[in-house]
Amino acid sequence: MTALEAKSIHKSYADHIALNDVSLTVEQGTIFGLLGPNGAGKTSLIRIINQITGPDAGEVLLFGERLSPSHIAQIGYLPEERGLYKKMKVGEQALYLAQLKGLSKQEAKHRLDKWFKRLEIDGWWNKKVEELSKGMAQKIQFVTTVLHEPKLLILDEPFSGFDPINANLIKSEIMRLKEEGTTIILSTHNMGSVEEICDNIALINKSRVILDGSVKEVREKFHKNEYKVRFDGNMIAFATALWSGFELLSKNDDGEAIVKLGEGKSVNDLLNTITPSVEVKEVIAHIPTMQEVFIQAVQHENQPS
Repeated sequence: MTALEAKSIHKSYADHIALNDVSLTVEQGTIFGLLGPNGAGKTSLIRIINQITGPDAGEVLLFGERLSPSHIAQIGYLPEERGLYKKMKVGEQALYLAQLKGLSKQEAKHRLDKWFKRLEIDGWWNKKVEELSKGMAQKIQFVTTVLHEPKLLILDEPFSGFDPINANLIKSEIMRLKEEGTTIILSTHNMGSVEEICDNIALINKSRVILDGSVKEVREKFHKNEYKVRFDGNMIAFATALWSGFELLSKNDDGEAIVKLGEGKSVNDLLNTITPSVEVKEVIAHIPTMQEVFIQAVQHENQPS
């Protein structure tokens, strides 16, 4: 089932076009990566989904219904800019925000107790927010974002401010929410996290969607006849063997290299070329990382036509 569908969204601010015919589909129970350089239009789309602003043209459907104020209760939004009241105590503030989401004080306290224990912050109830580190405050805001159990969760740079241990803890909670059926839109510049947890992505650049699909399909689309070779033997002999028909892109001292096949060349040709000089241990397709895909796609789009 489709959780969210944006259809031909246009949005302008004065002379600036923020979104130009943007369409995307987010399937229910998946994690969808909303990617793009700063200023590409991601935040404008998120603001439209949250009904902070409206599109100039196009429409957004949530679970098959045209987006309306009644859907606000079904959405949880963790913005990149944090918004906790520094002078309030953590527990007092969390209760207040939970009641704004429609929970009774009793139910909010019950859910907060569970979440605080899960995120190992149950000793923070009476601390003031100003006493917390950035990462600690981020945990509180994450809890208040998911407490009302939204069907659609929008997370903007959710790992910002976390050390690796706490980033992994939040990542595990995001995956658990997905397994329980929550649909998640993840806006981030952390491409490692995208590879690790996202099912599908859309890459926005200069107000337009320039790339979309599953993470696996998108990465494979950018595979350019490049192969990783592991071998035992002399690197100079290996490089010399490649002098015609192949390009040595990178190498290291551990007997690993990335080789690009020349036009008309096959993996068998590569093996026939190098096996007289070195002992081949492994040859596997070098699929670019999402970081490499992001850079290649954006740079290609930004080239003068």
